[in-house]
Amino acid sequence: MSFDLLAQQPKLLYLLQGVLAFAGVVCLILVLLHRGPARRRGAAFLLLAPALLLLTVGLLLPGLRTLTLSFKDGTGRTWVGLDNYVWLFTDPEALTALRNTLTWAVLVPLLVTAVGLLYAAAVVRSRYRALALCLVLLPMALSFVGAGLIWKFVYAYRPAAADQIGLLNQIVVAFGGEPRQWLVESPWNVLFLIVAMVWTQTGFAAVLLAGAIKAVPAEVVEAARLDGASPRQVFWRVTVPLIRPTLLVVALAEVIGTFKAFDIVRTMTGGQFDTGVLAHEMYTQSFRYGQTGRGAALAVLLFVLVTPVVAHKLRTQRSTR
Repeated sequence: MSFDLLAQQPKLLYLLQGVLAFAGVVCLILVLLHRGPARRRGAAFLLLAPALLLLTVGLLLPGLRTLTLSFKDGTGRTWVGLDNYVWLFTDPEALTALRNTLTWAVLVPLLVTAVGLLYAAAVVRSRYRALALCLVLLPMALSFVGAGLIWKFVYAYRPAAADQIGLLNQIVVAFGGEPRQWLVESPWNVLFLIVAMVWTQTGFAAVLLAGAIKAVPAEVVEAARLDGASPRQVFWRVTVPLIRPTLLVVALAEVIGTFKAFDIVRTMTGGQFDTGVLAHEMYTQSFRYGQTGRGAALAVLLFVLVTPVVAHKLRTQRSTR
């Protein structure tokens, strides 16, 4: 690559300079560790220095920049104080996005965990357990955009006189009903979007919970059966309490994922018909309307909502070790 080409591509030049600078820092650390005294704390700090540098540049500084922008107007130049946060809790569209996000955060973890648990319990003792888990895990191989497109076709609407291409409306028409615009009718359209999310995430829950069920000591289950417990009682009173830490980890992971929900909403409805969520509204305000201050305020709100869930998840994982 010639220097003239680098000069014409300033972004590429900056990237190359950053890579070289980071490589230089790593080389310097290795030299210092090789020649300097082998002190545990100093060596640990030097080894952590590249990661700390990347976290500072890639996470801490952008986070502080976003917090600063949340107190400015759409141009990012004029301070407006708390106006963006007042808008966030008074604007109808922003309140709808907040309500929908909380709905996602409640229903998606419950449904994913429940369906995954039942599916795992049904196939964990089966001879074809691996095949069954692979089948339910297949939707996770798709991106959320792909899943959204698939379910958009499932909900597709055509007038009653036309041939239906949507699976759901084909079923309705086959039983003598009238086709409906499933993604237009609020608030049910939010639930139809949630179904797409549950479809993609159930495999994740089923695989983890099947492993947890498989790890339940056989002697505990056998003792419960000898005491006269039915299979249903063994499952709900013995197996489920023993796999509670895994259930909690799955639920918390899904809560975090739903706060970031964007692709499915963007693909299926574009946030219209009262289906917007905070992540999509943040994108819309920042890049469609040019209101960077409002977009930054939405990002700060998302961070505040996600932080306690992440902290609780980390605490749970440490307690299960």
